[in-house]
Amino acid sequence: MTNRYLRVLLAIFAAALLSATTFGQNLVVAQGTDPVTLDPHNSTDSPTATVLSHIYETLFDLTPEGDIVPLLATSAEMSSDGTSWTITLRDDITFHNGAPLTAEVVKFSVERFIDPANAYTFAFLLNTIEDVEVVDDHTIVFHLNSTFAPFLAHLTHTSTAIVHPDVVAHDRNEFVEENAVGTGPFTFSAWQRGERIDLARYDGYWGTQPGVSGVSFLNVPEDTTRMAMVETGQAHVAVRVPPQDVARIDANPDVTVHNVSGLRTIYIYFNHLMEPFDDARVRQAVNYAVDNEEIVEFVMGGAARSSDAPISPGIFGYTPVGPYDYDPERARQLLAEAGYPDGLTIELWSPTARYPQDIQVAQAIQGQLAEVGITAEITSIEWAAYLEATAQPAESTTVPMALLGWGTVTGDADYGLYALFHSSQAPNPNRAFYSNSVVDALLDEARSSPEVSLRNQLYADAMEIIWADAPWLFLYSESQVVAMRDEVSGFIIHPTERFLATEASLD
Repeated sequence: MTNRYLRVLLAIFAAALLSATTFGQNLVVAQGTDPVTLDPHNSTDSPTATVLSHIYETLFDLTPEGDIVPLLATSAEMSSDGTSWTITLRDDITFHNGAPLTAEVVKFSVERFIDPANAYTFAFLLNTIEDVEVVDDHTIVFHLNSTFAPFLAHLTHTSTAIVHPDVVAHDRNEFVEENAVGTGPFTFSAWQRGERIDLARYDGYWGTQPGVSGVSFLNVPEDTTRMAMVETGQAHVAVRVPPQDVARIDANPDVTVHNVSGLRTIYIYFNHLMEPFDDARVRQAVNYAVDNEEIVEFVMGGAARSSDAPISPGIFGYTPVGPYDYDPERARQLLAEAGYPDGLTIELWSPTARYPQDIQVAQAIQGQLAEVGITAEITSIEWAAYLEATAQPAESTTVPMALLGWGTVTGDADYGLYALFHSSQAPNPNRAFYSNSVVDALLDEARSSPEVSLRNQLYADAMEIIWADAPWLFLYSESQVVAMRDEVSGFIIHPTERFLATEASLD
């Protein structure tokens, strides 16, 4: 029996057992991948952020409507020169271990996150913090080395969530996964790696209590299995509905398919340190060789939007700068100019079941590239290993091109552009090792300028250059297509690609 089919049987057995014991009180969500970590500061992917958002909380929150609102904080005030922020905390919050939320705890958590020795991937979100000052138990001041326009937006990011020093060591290497203690509405119960993670409602939660006793996230990579679970009642929610299944599942009287626009862009990065992708002509040729509209229509079933910029509409700073029109003749011409008149062979990496139709998209691209003489050999491995392989430093990088997605979950272009195209962010998350000094300067100025119109122009200028440099095969921004049983209410399909049971109940 293959490992793939064994995983399917185990997933079905786990769901059936859960259904027989706790169904009706416990909400069951069938995801496509397992969390990677329970350390929020070390989280880099949305499935992990989904789980962590139930356990931990941030100082501020980004609503589904795109508004930044206080969460653990009650207010924030910027100094007249824009180089410090005074934040007041709620005084009625306890962690799952009973310890109170204080300014000292926040100071510890933020300093752990930005400590260069810990080298957290998303530390750049708060790397303008120069000093953290505790004024009193519930007042804290962040002193910055410059003005930083997206500061509050960055404090909504899951990776900046507040952890407690009694259970989390400052050193990231000493984090114990079972010590996942936050202030959120659910506590950590158990994690059967590769299979499921179980959370229980926290009765001491400071906010509105969820209407369910717990939530379980099942790791079910196979699309057909996830869909069968929600159709038969073994799961309440199944994410990433394949296009070919939407009509059938939506016809089920007990299930509704929801389509929610998201902030995620799907792309394939080119490794600029490896031939042939150190040549812009090859990168541009691949863009001209791929018919995005065909992929959106026939592979994604219309549940996506062909990219015309490196970030998606709905994000502050978005300006259309594309697209690359489908032009196979132009692709062949560029390949010839680059020294490949007879084509070439490349390795294309793709995850399976991390993003909707991801491996099917890779296969469609494989077919389109063949038409211009590019033979693409597809490699697909387990998600956590995939992330590790694609994030290797310059001296050990071996992945020439790989399909990934990026959700600009702060709603601000700084997170979508600085992270992926500033040279300082290579190799993670700038896995392309893209470097352009003009782009660096534009992005640096945009994050330090408080003037909205100037920031918009700087981002437009940067994206024009990025588009021409073609560090990616620009693909599409995706919608979130989720199947949900009708007895579920209050479940949030967030544009940041988090699936939240924090307000859910079962009728």
